[in-house]
Amino acid sequence: MDMQEVIQFIKKQGITAYEIAQKTPLTEVGVNKILNGQTKKPHKSTIEALTNYVKTHNLYITKNNEVGKVSYNLMEVPHVPIHAQAGFLSGYGDQAYMDELPKQFWEVDREYKGHYVCFEVKGDSMDDNSSEAILEGDKVLCREIQRHHWQYKLHINQWNFVIVHKDEGIIIKRITDHDVEKGVVTCHSLNPYYDDFKLNLNDVIALFNVVDLKRSLRL
Repeated sequence: MDMQEVIQFIKKQGITAYEIAQKTPLTEVGVNKILNGQTKKPHKSTIEALTNYVKTHNLYITKNNEVGKVSYNLMEVPHVPIHAQAGFLSGYGDQAYMDELPKQFWEVDREYKGHYVCFEVKGDSMDDNSSEAILEGDKVLCREIQRHHWQYKLHINQWNFVIVHKDEGIIIKRITDHDVEKGVVTCHSLNPYYDDFKLNLNDVIALFNVVDLKRSLRL
């Protein structure tokens, strides 16, 4: 669904700017300017907010300009942007802190179980200019691996990992080896300028599989 389809849907359904402002971080004046065509190029966060608003109504515009039901669900997860990552290390495990984090809607094809968090990627250590690269600013949907599973061999060939480490902070890596007996993992960056290194899982606060990725269009 592109921006014109979103605007078309809002107008067709008779949804007012006031209604949208009540359910999103956007202002009534700002939404009106978009609907009236005064704002030609809305900020990407505005586009995302309007798109999420439409999708939370579980509707979309068909090619015949009719309203239909979407074939996916939306999962609301806590979002940890780059500027909030330092606080996540101390706030993780505090439900009040987690509840105060901004939320990100994620399209899923079914209901998923488990604890999910969205992280914004910082740095270029996973950028090797390949189709598998993970870029700074990407948003990654992550499923937490509960600590009691760490005593068993991690599925290192299936996933990238977000590691919340007490000293290294929040990092995204591939794990190329897991020494279960010693509780040590070997972390690998896709960017060849970064060396592999080992981490003791006793120093890890939380561990996540990366299950999906969103990327904004960049010039």
